[in-house]
Amino acid sequence: MLSDRVKNCGESMTLSLAEKAKKLKENGESVVDFGTGEPDFKTPDYICDGGKAAIDAGYTKYDAVAGVSALRQVISKKLREDHGLDYAPDNIIINSGAKSAIFIALQTILNPGDEVIVVRPYWVSYTEMIRLAGGVPVIAETQRENQFKLTPEELIYAITPKTKAIILNSPTNPTGVIYSLEELLKLSEVLVRNKIMVISDEVYEEFVYGDRNHISIASLNSEIKALTILVNGFSKTFAMTGWRLGYAAATSEIVAGMKRVQGHTLSHPSTISQYAGRVALAEKGAVTDDIIREFDERRQAMLQRLDQIPGIDYIYPESTFYIFVDIEEILSNRKKVLNPDTSLGFCEKLLDSARVVAVPGESFGMPNYIRLSFATTIEAIEEGFDRIEKFVNQY
Repeated sequence: MLSDRVKNCGESMTLSLAEKAKKLKENGESVVDFGTGEPDFKTPDYICDGGKAAIDAGYTKYDAVAGVSALRQVISKKLREDHGLDYAPDNIIINSGAKSAIFIALQTILNPGDEVIVVRPYWVSYTEMIRLAGGVPVIAETQRENQFKLTPEELIYAITPKTKAIILNSPTNPTGVIYSLEELLKLSEVLVRNKIMVISDEVYEEFVYGDRNHISIASLNSEIKALTILVNGFSKTFAMTGWRLGYAAATSEIVAGMKRVQGHTLSHPSTISQYAGRVALAEKGAVTDDIIREFDERRQAMLQRLDQIPGIDYIYPESTFYIFVDIEEILSNRKKVLNPDTSLGFCEKLLDSARVVAVPGESFGMPNYIRLSFATTIEAIEEGFDRIEKFVNQY
């Protein structure tokens, strides 16, 4: 009774492990969660107050499909001030999270059989959203020595006459790397020359460490901007995951198309969330600076513990709150002694015996890796790695 699109859509490994961990916690077990994809901070009080004020003011009715005008105006200002991007409010559409923005964008631009390039390693939902939209995901292979960042040569190799778009994620989940200005310029030359659209997922833009800076590919020049659908959201930056609020900025034609799709499906995100989002941006101040400093301390703590475990390597995280850990040597040693295993088996056993949650690399197309999130306390990081070290020694 299911459509072929749904039959061919895989389930999320991250969710299945999370559900298992949740049941263990409900049964009173002590579980350390390095799998979570959300900040562990509560939504800042001033944002919650904005949501409550919206309720008190009666902003609980239907609003425009593209989103509350006041929020789109604030986002327009943010894009101009942060990235030098001139998007009028009419070129912005508010969605129920960045994931919703990407899915609606794919539904808007794809015809059956159109190909969309996805960079390996990739976020778990990209390939499945493309399939659900009737498209075909084409995996662009990258190299460990380049931190798994896409090169122009690798991009060219993935292009075919059916290529319609690419999903580009920077800062990148799961690796925590970020594309430089030079790297983006080289990629944009190929994309403009071949008239390939870009869905630019920039939801981790605030989580950048050291002297690195996030650069939006749309800000490079007018040619690449015309091909770009810029996607961002409030979940990560403002710890608003449950508020389900994101947005996309693009040409008038694309936004008009996305409005048609959204109008017949979601209508629009919660008006209460939208008014809270307006307050989040308008009164942002230094609230995120404190959060980023805390995350940087956690990043350093996790890196220090990783460096003490023999047999593993990792991609150095310049951004996000993830570390992509290479466990190939550990898996190889197990094959020699006992039986073959993959990162999925490793993560299942890690949860079963050590009560630690990690995300298997299969979720990102990389079966010899795991992703660890440092969106948790320093105390949890120390306890979790005490358990991991003991588990690895017995594995």
